[in-house]
Amino acid sequence: MLCKVTAKNQLTLPKELLAAFKNHEYFDARLEKGRIVLEPMIVRPLVGERLDTIRERVATAEVEESEVADIISEVRRAGRP
Repeated sequence: MLCKVTAKNQLTLPKELLAAFKNHEYFDARLEKGRIVLEPMIVRPLVGERLDTIRERVATAEVEESEVADIISEVRRAGRP
């Protein structure tokens, strides 16, 4: 099916193609071997005590933005709720 890139760099996909993904609003886009691959995704916000723990650690530790991913991994490994 033919798709078009708009002046704002948006890709217009045919209705017939998206009909198979009615319940999906988000897609992961990546390059694989010179092709664009779209994978339907379900986005769920991280909420609850785990997120609170991460926010507390970031706020009190005066960490750099580059360290946030490591803090998140550490909280996950520790199995904190």
